[in-house]
Amino acid sequence: MRKRIYEIIEVAADNDIASKIYDVTMLIVIFLSLVPIAAKRSDGAMAIVDVAATVVFIIDYILRLTTADYKLQKGRLSFVLYPITLMAIIDLLAILPTLIPVSGTLRVLKVFRLLRTLRVFRVFKVIRYSKSIAIIFDVFKKQRDSLLVVCGLAVGYILVSALIVISVEPDTFPTFFDAIYWATVSLTTVGYGDIYAVSGAGKVITMISSIFGIAIVALPAGIITAGYMDELNARKRDKANNGDSMSDKVSH
Repeated sequence: MRKRIYEIIEVAADNDIASKIYDVTMLIVIFLSLVPIAAKRSDGAMAIVDVAATVVFIIDYILRLTTADYKLQKGRLSFVLYPITLMAIIDLLAILPTLIPVSGTLRVLKVFRLLRTLRVFRVFKVIRYSKSIAIIFDVFKKQRDSLLVVCGLAVGYILVSALIVISVEPDTFPTFFDAIYWATVSLTTVGYGDIYAVSGAGKVITMISSIFGIAIVALPAGIITAGYMDELNARKRDKANNGDSMSDKVSH
C-alpha cells in the first residue's frame, strides 16, 4: 500500500494515470495558493483558499514522510533524514505561515508576520510535479563542475574589474562595493546607468567588461542547453529500449 502511495505522489510515469492526476491536482493547488499572496488579501474567500491549500500540503507532506524509505532508500533512517532534505524544507516553509497564528496586539509577535512571506516558497513545490523542471535539475547536477568553473570565472572577473575601475576612478566609486556592483551589472550587460565610469580609461574598461560579459554569460546557457538536450535524448533512448524489451517479452 505504501509503495503504491509513493508511486502516485512521485512524478508520474507515462502509464500511471493516478499519478498524473495527482500531479495535475497538486499543480493547480499550488497556483491557487498563490492567489491570496498576489491579491494581498487574507480574508473571506482568500482565507478559505489559503487554509484549503495548506490542508492539501499537510496531507502531501505526511504522505511523503511516511514513504520516505522508498525515496531515500536508507531504511528507518530515511524517516529521520527526510525532514531535512531541500524539498521537505520547502514543503514545511509553505505550510508554517498559515499554521502559526500571530496576534496583532502584541508588538513582539509582529516579527513573526515575516513568516507570511514564506508562502512564496509554495511556487518551488512545482519542481516536484514537472518533468521538464526535474530534467533541468538533473542537468544542473551532472554539469555542476562545468557550471562551477564558469561561476568562478565570472566572480574572478568581477573582482578584477572592480579593483581596476576603483583604482582608475576612486572618486566615482567611493567604496569597493560600488565597484563590485558596477562590475556585476557591466558583466551581465544590464547597465542600469545609476553608477558608471566617466573618464576615458574607465569607459574603455567598461566596454571590455561588457564584451567579456557577453561571452561569460553565454557559457552557462550553452552548457545547460547542451546538457538538457543530452538528457532528453538519453531518456528517449531509455524509453525506446524499455519498449523493445516489453515487445520481446510479449513475443516470447
